[in-house]
Amino acid sequence: MGSTRAKIAVDAMGGDYAPGEIITGAIRATEELDVDVALVGDPEQIQSHLDRSSSSSHIEVVPSEGVISMDEEPMAALKRKRKASINVAMDLVKSEQAEAVVSAGHSGAAMAAALLRLGRLEGIDRPAIGAILPTLIAGKSVLILDAGAIVDSRAKYLEQFGLMGTVYTKYVLGNTDPKVGLLNIGEEPSKGNEVAIRAYQLLSDNSQIPFVGNAEGRDVLSGEFDVIVCDGFVGNVVLKFAEAIGEVLLNILKEELPQGLHGQIGSAILKPNLKRIKQRVDHAEHGGGLLLGVGGICVISHGSSQAPSIYNAIRLSKEAVDQQVLTRLRSYNLGKMSMEVDSTVRDQSR
Repeated sequence: MGSTRAKIAVDAMGGDYAPGEIITGAIRATEELDVDVALVGDPEQIQSHLDRSSSSSHIEVVPSEGVISMDEEPMAALKRKRKASINVAMDLVKSEQAEAVVSAGHSGAAMAAALLRLGRLEGIDRPAIGAILPTLIAGKSVLILDAGAIVDSRAKYLEQFGLMGTVYTKYVLGNTDPKVGLLNIGEEPSKGNEVAIRAYQLLSDNSQIPFVGNAEGRDVLSGEFDVIVCDGFVGNVVLKFAEAIGEVLLNILKEELPQGLHGQIGSAILKPNLKRIKQRVDHAEHGGGLLLGVGGICVISHGSSQAPSIYNAIRLSKEAVDQQVLTRLRSYNLGKMSMEVDSTVRDQSR
């Protein structure tokens, strides 16, 4: 699939380090990636940061009023603040003035705005956030979904996550033969709660999903699975725990390197290795998670995202646009799948 220049709407006011770090990451993206960026937010704040940069030729400033804060209830805030930055950014995609949205703001508000403005894909009952984690196998990652969009999931949602994860892994991550697993407390099909047991059957019966069975907690980063399906509560815990492991590992490496001259020599020798380790375990290298299941490309970044993470989030959104993720998801008969799932669930509940 060829690459064409894309326009990405970036919520410049969302996140702990907005707007400065958001703008810095966006500028770098326009310099190194084939993208134009629409920075959505307070024009005065955005322009003051742009004036300090010598490279802003591919950046447009789109005014908005207000931002959804982390302590606000998403739906109520979105309706009350209709010109908030995340609403305006989503409207740019809805009106086809941009091809994707990136936000490090309130993740619940970003998901709600995407549903309200862009709608759901046909046959998808609930969206899911797909988060990429490193594995023990060099060069191989695992996609976790849902990583926090839906706290409680029904069995049919988990099946839909499995299908969306399959499409994303094949066409964005380039894995032509992915293995999909269901996160559970044991390998046997009979393990887990009622939802897990039903989901196992639905995933097994769906010929469009390369399902290989249950994945236990120790399997998440093993590299044996390419996609792991779970509800958003569990997925978000797994995601943040894995990120913490990465930070702990980097800190241990720094602490254990010798001090003084020997340490400087050793660090210089190990520098390429340490850089590769950081790239594998640092969540900033992945940028965030793609919100799958809505009618547009939306990347939700960490609230603590700084410039490198925003850059990578824009890169991720550009890859999703180039690989036509939405078109590929629609090409799978999602509507037919949903009806079959409803029928199966009804049969199993009798």
